[in-house]
Amino acid sequence: PISQISGGKPPFLTALFKGQLLANSPILSQPSLHSKQYSLLQSNTMDGFLVIDKAAGMTSHDVVAKVRHILHERRIGHTGTLDPFATGVLLIMVGRATRLAQFLKTDEKEYQAIIRLGYATDTGDRTGTPQEPPGAAKNWSEDEIENAMASLRGYINQVPPMYSAKKIQGKKLYELARRGEEVERKPVRVCIHEFTAIRLDGQLIKDNADGTYDFEVRVVCSSGTYVRTLAEDFGKRLNVGAHLAELRRTRVGAFPIEQAISLEGLKTSFAEEALGTVLVPPGSALSHLPFMHLTADDVRRTRHGMVVTVAGQDWADGVDVSMLDATDTLIAIGRYDENKKQLRPRVVLAQE
Repeated sequence: PISQISGGKPPFLTALFKGQLLANSPILSQPSLHSKQYSLLQSNTMDGFLVIDKAAGMTSHDVVAKVRHILHERRIGHTGTLDPFATGVLLIMVGRATRLAQFLKTDEKEYQAIIRLGYATDTGDRTGTPQEPPGAAKNWSEDEIENAMASLRGYINQVPPMYSAKKIQGKKLYELARRGEEVERKPVRVCIHEFTAIRLDGQLIKDNADGTYDFEVRVVCSSGTYVRTLAEDFGKRLNVGAHLAELRRTRVGAFPIEQAISLEGLKTSFAEEALGTVLVPPGSALSHLPFMHLTADDVRRTRHGMVVTVAGQDWADGVDVSMLDATDTLIAIGRYDENKKQLRPRVVLAQE
């Protein structure tokens, strides 16, 4: 049988990524979790995504461990590390949603940062050792600052910092750096979509009266960009050492900071059986993909990994498609075969 096809987006997806979770929505509200009935943890209520507001001082691995402990769920992962000193959005995958990382649209990230001009550090941020003492007082014009920023917008090459989790020959760079070793790193092509100043109380640059100056910025960039390196390169354009004093990630893909919850907030939500108000369902997180609704028979076929016939679509060959049941629950992600007009399940989430 040919399943019912929908050309637009399911109605519940429209509101989700405007920075709010609709706690009273019949789609987003999940069945209650009883704290002692851990058998429920294997249901769809525990499959989805959490937008965590990471606190300073924690590694991304620390956050994963905390979420595992809070939810009593082993299948927890994250979609991209955030430096320990940084705060903000860390996207966490829960349950069977850990299998969906490859389909997420998280290639664009947004940050607010404070670049401290005056000296560089060995790590590129405030946690490192200063490489030189602050220099004499500076007086940059707005044109000089704008020209420096403009030169770093668009596609640029970045050399990954030694203090990073990037691996070379199987070894993480920060492990080598801590041993005092430095190795050659190949430049990486990244895109700085936006790099703009945020005026502090009307000031473009704040004089800290200690030979350093704070410059607050907003950065929208491609995945893989090192904002620490961007800060250092900005300083070089102004002929001054620079490092990151503050870094807050305000968005990962379509997941904004307004949607984020702290670990304490997550703990409270779980204890109050209100996890459904903060857990983003898998289908909602993949709203950028085309979708189709399955008939009951095709739901059964999909669960067994069998192909499903479709018609009346102009999808490109090889496109990934969300396969939903009548309640908008994500059953699987299928790969479209244009010649055969079929969807072959790639990742099956739903169980019998």
